[in-house]
Amino acid sequence: MAEELVFYTNPMSRGRIARWMIEEIGQPYRTEYLDFGTTMKAPEYLSVNPMGKVPAIKHGDTVVTEGAAICAYLAETFPQAGLAPTAAERGRYFRWMFFAAGPMEMAVTNRALGFEIPAERLRMAGCGSLDHVFDTLEQAVTASPFIAGDRFTAADVYVGSHVGWGLNFGTIEKRPAFIDYWSRVSDRDAYRRGNEIDNAAMPKPANAR
Repeated sequence: MAEELVFYTNPMSRGRIARWMIEEIGQPYRTEYLDFGTTMKAPEYLSVNPMGKVPAIKHGDTVVTEGAAICAYLAETFPQAGLAPTAAERGRYFRWMFFAAGPMEMAVTNRALGFEIPAERLRMAGCGSLDHVFDTLEQAVTASPFIAGDRFTAADVYVGSHVGWGLNFGTIEKRPAFIDYWSRVSDRDAYRRGNEIDNAAMPKPANAR
């Protein structure tokens, strides 16, 4: 029997990135919804992810946390989905996936939290300035149709999710290059399916019937 794939998430979290990726691979899976501050911090889940954060997956006895790692793991574990990189794509695939997980997320989060790195300390920060991050990202998404080359890969799930989230919530500049890239990568049945599932799982307002 195939090993069970369990997905731990909350619809109001970065779990949406992993959901999209899981929908892309086309494999059966079970979703465990967790609440912030309660079940996400309970001993049962802390045995899966001691950070008490989502997303996480458990595939048989293998546990993977962190959105970029989940995307990379699923792409390689289910190669029939065609989302892992070829030898020619491998450098750009990992470069930009981890650029989004590192400098990009750090710089965007700093700005969202109202924290500005002093100019004289920029060399100490792996992300540098937010403007530099955006300029670098723009070069990446305009160099080819997709982040690793001419076809969609798991790196587009991860990088694209950050771009789409940022455009939607105003944490990423609405540059034409970013809008065009997001339009290309989000035009996927798996993205739409994942979004519908998570939207349906969102908490209902107290006055909703």
